[in-house]
Amino acid sequence: MPEGHSVHRLARQIGDLFEGQRLRVSSPQGRFAAGAAALDGRVLVRSRAHGKHLYLDLAAPGDPQDVLVLRSHLGIYGAWSFAGDESFAAASSIGAPRRVGERETGSAATAVEYDDAGRVVPDAPVGAVRVRLAGEHGWADLRGPALCTAETPEEARAAEAKLGPDPLDPDADPEPFVRVAGRSRRPVGVLLMEQHVVAGIGNIFRAESLFRRGVDPMTPGTSLTGEDLLGLWEENVALMAAGVRLGRIVTTDPEDRPGVPDTEAWPEHANYVYHRHGQPCLRCGATILTKDLNGRGLYWCPACQG
Repeated sequence: MPEGHSVHRLARQIGDLFEGQRLRVSSPQGRFAAGAAALDGRVLVRSRAHGKHLYLDLAAPGDPQDVLVLRSHLGIYGAWSFAGDESFAAASSIGAPRRVGERETGSAATAVEYDDAGRVVPDAPVGAVRVRLAGEHGWADLRGPALCTAETPEEARAAEAKLGPDPLDPDADPEPFVRVAGRSRRPVGVLLMEQHVVAGIGNIFRAESLFRRGVDPMTPGTSLTGEDLLGLWEENVALMAAGVRLGRIVTTDPEDRPGVPDTEAWPEHANYVYHRHGQPCLRCGATILTKDLNGRGLYWCPACQG
């Protein structure tokens, strides 16, 4: 499942490509036909993310107060793909797992036709496209999301209020995370994945932030100090910001991957414990362990996090 940094990258990209444009919104698959009809012809005024949720605010032409929100969650299988003319530079895909070596960079330019208004004419959809956004120079297709809904700003705010603070929000207050986690007897390795406790952290950021802070994933929240929890928050702020910058989750320090810059670290030199079970810890040499925790694979070093 894409973690929060990917959704923030996605929000930034959609804003850069479509903000201020009147969009043609459709549902080639048909499962979002009513929502697409309500959003069609509106102007994208804001694109943002909170945790793993993407919020696109679309206003009626000439009436910025008349706003509807397209809110989506990629889940495990969802992804956005982009294509357009040569002025429409975008990633080919953001979302569902890509092939090893494929990056969220490059141009999606393709040969296109234009309508009488000078807007690109999108290619025929491929696969089950839940929603298509078509602008002046290109289009974006959403496939396989766990959630895709059109709602009022009030409904969007109510949904967002159920989420914990987002480490990628520069104005976020970590206090709700520290308070809720510090009162729970559940393992901190579970709490970091609970989106109502803290939003946007997924399996990789969980494992890597706990390793970097030397915290046993099975430690109950009540056994951690406020300073411990604030440290985990700050660790995820830094790691997720790097993820936004790089387009990959790279959590290793330079001294633990000598001669390998962060831009070239993924996948062999990117992480300390995630997907490294059975291998020696890069810092102490102990064998990295894994176990199932609440249906997700948990990775940790028994020595560094003992």
